[in-house]
Amino acid sequence: MASFDVKAYKIKIEPHPNADAIELAVIGGYRSIVQKGQYKDGDLVLYIPEAAVLPEWVLEKLNFWDDENEIGKLNGPKGNRVKAIRLRGVMSQGIVFPLEFRTDVHDTINNTKADEWVLPMGGSGAGFLVKENEDYAKLMKITKYEPPIPIHMSGEVFNAFGMTVKFDVENYKKWPDTLVEGEEVVMTEKLHGTWCCMGYHPDSTVPIVTSKGLSDKGVAFKFNEANANNLYLNALRATNDENGDNAVTRLFQWRNELIPFYILGEIFGAGIQDLKYGGSPPAFRVFDIYVGQPSEGKYMDYDDMVDICQYLNLPTVPLLYKGPYSVKKMLELTDGRETVSGKEACIREGLVVKPTKERRDDYIGRVMLKNVSDKYLSRKNATEFN
Repeated sequence: MASFDVKAYKIKIEPHPNADAIELAVIGGYRSIVQKGQYKDGDLVLYIPEAAVLPEWVLEKLNFWDDENEIGKLNGPKGNRVKAIRLRGVMSQGIVFPLEFRTDVHDTINNTKADEWVLPMGGSGAGFLVKENEDYAKLMKITKYEPPIPIHMSGEVFNAFGMTVKFDVENYKKWPDTLVEGEEVVMTEKLHGTWCCMGYHPDSTVPIVTSKGLSDKGVAFKFNEANANNLYLNALRATNDENGDNAVTRLFQWRNELIPFYILGEIFGAGIQDLKYGGSPPAFRVFDIYVGQPSEGKYMDYDDMVDICQYLNLPTVPLLYKGPYSVKKMLELTDGRETVSGKEACIREGLVVKPTKERRDDYIGRVMLKNVSDKYLSRKNATEFN
């Protein structure tokens, strides 16, 4: 689902409500602050998203490089990481990278001159022709930041290739037209923790328990002494009933089918991320159940997922709204305080919205979008462990 890319987009320009020297470049649902007069409506630019790590030449091009100290001026120890910022009361997400519009580009196929947008690379007028919606991250040597994993979130693993699911959620601001006004949706609170998957696959003699990063790589945690304190395995153990059977075992016994299934959720609480939810101990909340072979199965409709969680005595992520979709309602519920601890102990990360009946989209696949709170994006001492 969610992909990291540096694509070319045509922008719109909006005035900044609280400043005269800067304005806003609009890319989909994102807004990025730019110098006033630098761009105009319809200009083609490259949009560099949050969490991008920039090479020195890109920092120099954007005037984000400190020659004297040989370090970038952005975030991270090397000053080379893109992060959302609030400037004069407006949230700016990502960075706009300028292109050159040239009227004399040589078309080698037709042997003619053409008007094209060009990404300058090197001297002597060298550059690459840029096409709308194409990705230039690899060409520019821009990568995505991956935070180091704390010890309690790591452990010994085994090869579970073909037995793990890949999961991510696209951002509403990148795909603002995917959801349809009026369609029946659920909006659930997005918890700031770590993604956890626990499931059954007939080719494994033990439950498949994994984190988001490991699941993407096709590996899962071993059930051994070295992993006795592993956060994810402890989350599975915490689902044990009075007979000592965990949720995966109970669901397998109830289904009585040799078909893979996966319970997906979030582990959150003290010691997981910077939002501690009132210091509550780590807890697991379900947001999805997937049935079938990875990449060939399907996610359960919301009501069916809730029914199974009630049967298994598994709590789900807080439901904020269920009813006809509207952008107004989504924006209204994105900000606020968390609701899971009962204490409103910290800010809300945001929400996730999806149709009550699963459906797919030609561009993003499964229709499920997140919208993240501005306060969450601009908080200090943030952690984003996977």
